[in-house]
Amino acid sequence: MTLAHFLDGLRCASCGVLNVLWLDSVRGLVECSECGQTALTFPEIGEEVR
Repeated sequence: MTLAHFLDGLRCASCGVLNVLWLDSVRGLVECSECGQTALTFPEIGEEVR
């Protein structure tokens, strides 16, 4: 399972639209395709990577 799977069923915190979030894994951003709001993603330090 990838981070993109966790975006299914989520709403944008800014505009409230369902299922419009997409992951730009190269830049580490999640962006809303409706309003353009972006959020930076980062791994937790010390968390085990599987």
